[in-house]
Amino acid sequence: MTIDRPNDYQISLVHELRELPHETEWVEFKQNRADEEEIGEYLSALANSATVLGKVTAYMVWGIDDKEHDIVGTTFKPSAFKVGNEELENWLLRLLEPKINFHFYELTIDDKAVVLLEISAAFRQPVQFKGVDFIRIGSYKKKLKDHAEKERELWRALDNRPFEKEIAAENIPVEQVISLLDYPAYFDLLKLPLPEGRDGILSALEADEMIVKNDAGQWNITNLGAILFAKKLSDFQSLRHKAMRVILYEGENKVKTIREQEGTKGYAAGFEGLIDFITNQLPSNEVIGKALRDDVPMFPELAIRELVANAVIHQDFHATGTAPLVEIFANRMEITNPGKPLVKTSRFLDSPPKSRNEALASFMRRIGVCEQRGSGVDKVVFQTEYYQLPAPIFETTDEHTRSVLFAHREFKDMDKADRIRACYLHACLRYVERDFMTNSSLRERFGIEKKNSATVSRVIKDTLDVEEIKLYDIGASKKYVKYVPWWA
Repeated sequence: MTIDRPNDYQISLVHELRELPHETEWVEFKQNRADEEEIGEYLSALANSATVLGKVTAYMVWGIDDKEHDIVGTTFKPSAFKVGNEELENWLLRLLEPKINFHFYELTIDDKAVVLLEISAAFRQPVQFKGVDFIRIGSYKKKLKDHAEKERELWRALDNRPFEKEIAAENIPVEQVISLLDYPAYFDLLKLPLPEGRDGILSALEADEMIVKNDAGQWNITNLGAILFAKKLSDFQSLRHKAMRVILYEGENKVKTIREQEGTKGYAAGFEGLIDFITNQLPSNEVIGKALRDDVPMFPELAIRELVANAVIHQDFHATGTAPLVEIFANRMEITNPGKPLVKTSRFLDSPPKSRNEALASFMRRIGVCEQRGSGVDKVVFQTEYYQLPAPIFETTDEHTRSVLFAHREFKDMDKADRIRACYLHACLRYVERDFMTNSSLRERFGIEKKNSATVSRVIKDTLDVEEIKLYDIGASKKYVKYVPWWA
């Protein structure tokens, strides 16, 4: 997010940097020396060093004595600096890989010209200039390949820098922090009293790393704070395309859209409203299996909550041009999120949860949005069994993960794949409950009478044939045979 503000902020920042006892691996002082090649190498070195040190931004400052840090002024004027016929900023950006954000500020401090260059930290991979990686060793700029330990340290930092700690909006005055984030929702969801003063609000948000103080004493809003509690996700440039979309179609395909809605709030602040909106779009079934209740929603709300929570929590936020999506058809609901899962879809029900976004997942658990002990898929399977719905599908595409809930269908209307999938997931559910699948338990799952147990036996045989389940006690009599998932 870019917020225009007067040069007072940059001037304040320069004074903060001057208070440093000496140049650091993320700050370089210059007076007049402004060679374009050297600036490009410093962009690489400072961006990479900032990442190693956990800094959001690195800086170069012209017009400052590099020993005493006195303001001496500079003749360097980047707005007038050209390399051939090309402006300096464009020339530098073209030769950086990957492209990072940087910006020159031309300032006047104590009647002297000063230039501040702000450089975003490296992200995902080291920043190269003309194909070469640089790094700072103390106050010296070096080639990264010549310092193997620094290179390993940089890659560790790149691998360990989670999405949540990246910055969604920086250099934000207190008043704008309060206006951009739905802080009452934060305290409400945590069941905490709202502090009387502004300092108490900021302190709580800072403790949960929703906001962090920056080098100039202003506030940065982290991705965690913005994605959870933004009043409007569109206020944050890097997150505006991450809002959940809900699309309601007519019939069983995408030919005709009845309604489409995109969320506006952060995921935590807007979760209950999102679930209400989804459930309000659903038709009802008069009777669903053994529940025998009138006016039952087509899909159990608890299953919807768990799958929507999983979609927002486990998505790959670095996937561009895509966001979590709920699509409602006449016969099914599809919930899709960017990124492939970190565990196999066949093991969703029993595997411990793994998330790219641990801080996000942890906070959503704290406020009760998602399952504490696992992925919540066991709840989804239990709900579909209780209402005797077809078993859900968990699948992946090249870039996405998709969960599919199906509307009620009688057993006779389910195809072979439906029945095998239901048998496998039933065996999984029984196993994680420290129990076993039997002919009797599967009959109950499908709502089939005992006299028709042979029908269920055929489903079990088909599932054994494709090796989705296996016998638990090979020597047991046929009447008491038990089954477990293939992986048990």
